[in-house]
Amino acid sequence: MIWKFLLTIVVMLGAYLVVRTRWRAAGRAGAPTAPPLLLSAGLVRTVAYALLGLMLAGSGWYLFWQWETGNAVLAVEVVNANTGAVTRYEARRRTIEGRGFRTLDGREIRLADVERMILEPASAHRLPVGAE
Repeated sequence: MIWKFLLTIVVMLGAYLVVRTRWRAAGRAGAPTAPPLLLSAGLVRTVAYALLGLMLAGSGWYLFWQWETGNAVLAVEVVNANTGAVTRYEARRRTIEGRGFRTLDGREIRLADVERMILEPASAHRLPVGAE
């Protein structure tokens, strides 16, 4: 995931460097002047910085939300369809994948074909301290 961000930053930096060298080359070559802008450069720069800030804030919020959702503790009930036996575990949402998960104490659980997984918020199944 971090490589996606690094690649994006490298591409943006490369685009900035290309545009900057083209502007400098055009300024030295005595290129014809552009028509006057309808908006001032300060206003355009302010809008650009505001959009950049909004995008960074949105990306930061999304990353935080993904992290918080992945760290949510869920109560996992494994039900054997043949016998009806129910076994309860607790696991973080990000560790639940397909037919298996990792419990909070580090055990790897893989479900058999006859077992079913039921996920619920862990707060509904919390036992008092010392009761098991």
